[in-house]
Amino acid sequence: MPEQEYDHDHGHHHGHGLEHEHEHKPSHGASLRVLTVRALSGVSGDILLAGLARMLELDSAALNARAKLIMPELDGVVSLHPHSVNAIAGWQASIALPRQHAHRTLEDVLAIVGGCGAPPSAKALAAKVFTLLAQAESEVHGVPKEEVRFHEVGALDSILDTVLNCMLFDELKPDVFTASPLPVADGAIVCAHGVLPSPAPAVLRLLAGIPVAPFQGEGETVTPTGAALLKGLGASFGPWPAMTVERCAIAYGTRVFPGAPNGAIFALGSAERGSSGPSR
Repeated sequence: MPEQEYDHDHGHHHGHGLEHEHEHKPSHGASLRVLTVRALSGVSGDILLAGLARMLELDSAALNARAKLIMPELDGVVSLHPHSVNAIAGWQASIALPRQHAHRTLEDVLAIVGGCGAPPSAKALAAKVFTLLAQAESEVHGVPKEEVRFHEVGALDSILDTVLNCMLFDELKPDVFTASPLPVADGAIVCAHGVLPSPAPAVLRLLAGIPVAPFQGEGETVTPTGAALLKGLGASFGPWPAMTVERCAIAYGTRVFPGAPNGAIFALGSAERGSSGPSR
């Protein structure tokens, strides 16, 4: 069977040997470190990047210093900036790279991830995320995941996006990581394959086992990268955890949904042991 090419992110903008589980062991002490993401209008790689960066109180310079560890030529391509929607202040992340036309296999991507300068634990997370993406695409198209050839997700900007998110999450090392049920909507998504129904087929595979909720808007709310990151980072899904909020931020993608809440709330804090759900 000939290798096929798949486009893997559809524009909510706005992973060898590294497949082992990434465990979050509770730190010693009286409290747990809790991170929650409330995805009001959905989730994508850039939304997660903005939110995680703010939880670590990083700026663009700090993000680019980490990007340089992935590849030296990626220094200076990340921007984190204030952004408002409906007069509500928040943050937005963007990656300024020319769109590549390289079509990479999972093996190609994992070789790039494994050879970069990110910490080993972050590289393991990124490899897990890309493997989840490849598995979802293999189910959609009926080919082994080794034959999946990524377009956009295989491009450097998406590798940067995924690995950088995994680096930030690995720095935070939350004992508890929760997310809201993911909002999904009907509508159409335009991508390299033409017009697809929303949610996209790969997202549907990645949503297996994840609670969802109806959304007032229409179109793509959850991207494959966003869903794979939440799944690969080990999120549990449900209501707000019991916690004392220490830091919070709103992160925006580039899509605005009229008449519906936009953005994702990120909150970092602490909880007494046994009060905020299962540790990760």
